[in-house]
Amino acid sequence: MSTQLEVLPYRHVLTVPSEPSAVRLARQTAELALVEWGIGLRHPTVDPALLILSELVTNGVRHAAALSPQLTVIYAAGRDCLAFAVHDRHPYQPPLYGSEASGRRSGLATVMELVTGLSGTAVVRRDADGGGKSIWITLPL
Repeated sequence: MSTQLEVLPYRHVLTVPSEPSAVRLARQTAELALVEWGIGLRHPTVDPALLILSELVTNGVRHAAALSPQLTVIYAAGRDCLAFAVHDRHPYQPPLYGSEASGRRSGLATVMELVTGLSGTAVVRRDADGGGKSIWITLPL
């Protein structure tokens, strides 16, 4: 699996308002990009990747919208790797592991279970000014 995102030949960036319709738009855009890049929608990584993406955008809409009127979704792919990120301007950085809250399973816990099950990686990257972050997901194809 490629580890350097800079070398991934396919990229697309989408900026959407932090509102519920962003989830559907981010997912539809991912499907269009994957097809354009020659990654079949029946590839075994695609359905879990779309679920992960939907959950991350949903979290951005639910938890970051007050401080981040827009979300940016970055899509990238290569021969053996699919990567995407959801960026918002809320400073809170959620813990990726141990994200169970009050005995209730969080969406981020589901994301991490899927990422781990696919032998992928997840990382939170803080903006240089500390005023926002991106959650990057990388999955092998």
